[in-house]
Amino acid sequence: MAAVAGRRTLVVGLGRTGLSVARYLARRGESVAVTDTRTDPPGLAALRRELPEVAAFLGGLAPEAFAHAERVVVSPGVPLDTPEIAAARAAGVPVVGDIELFALAAAAPVVAVTGSNGKSTVASLVAAMAVRAGRETRAGGNLGTPALDLLGEREPDLYVLELSSFQLETVEHLAPVAATVLNVSPDHLDRYPDLERYAQAKGRIYARARVQVVNRDDARARALATGPGRRVGFGLGRAPAGGDWGVVRRGGEAWLARGDEPLMPAAALRLRGAHNVANVLAAL
Repeated sequence: MAAVAGRRTLVVGLGRTGLSVARYLARRGESVAVTDTRTDPPGLAALRRELPEVAAFLGGLAPEAFAHAERVVVSPGVPLDTPEIAAARAAGVPVVGDIELFALAAAAPVVAVTGSNGKSTVASLVAAMAVRAGRETRAGGNLGTPALDLLGEREPDLYVLELSSFQLETVEHLAPVAATVLNVSPDHLDRYPDLERYAQAKGRIYARARVQVVNRDDARARALATGPGRRVGFGLGRAPAGGDWGVVRRGGEAWLARGDEPLMPAAALRLRGAHNVANVLAAL
């Protein structure tokens, strides 16, 4: 659901992301309210300064705010099983996140990166390579600039998004030109009942991806690549297919390679460690 003038939208959570959502929707004519369990959330001062017309219900998730909402936009830090959110969904109120709003609005290609570790590094590498190639690139998402703040009157050549499992829970229309789950290890198990549910949230990044960039060395991450997109693998061993990325030995040295073609010695990387070799291969 894209922005619709006059629609009553409730933003749950007024941190960095919630503020970006309120700003984005208010500027497009929606009737926006926000609610937060905190009495003084981080985005409150900016909200009152920039959007004084937006009602803020603080110190709890206000039932009266939910009662009038035609749509709920939930911040990544708010679990979907929060009773008020679950009740809204059960009542048929659409519940989305900022990345879904971004996906509905952005026209330029998107590269999307997630993983338990390394996603900031890989997203930064992809953005840096795109800029070096002469492409106007805007990067953000989970860290740095919120995704909706990347949107402007003119589209760039490329968006690069670093995404958390929380952000991916509410995504339906994100269709990256390339996406990757770098790895999956136990994390956020205070929010998810088990590792499998956490991994499934990560795997949503592949649902509409044109190219699925898959870690051959991580069985749990590899198993998530079940969508229709073309698969390209990376890993720290020899690549089994010509289009995949890996490591070969030449003259006693480890070289980054595409298929059997060596590209550069691993020792030439400024980023040290085997995990960063994998990160660079994923970015390539």
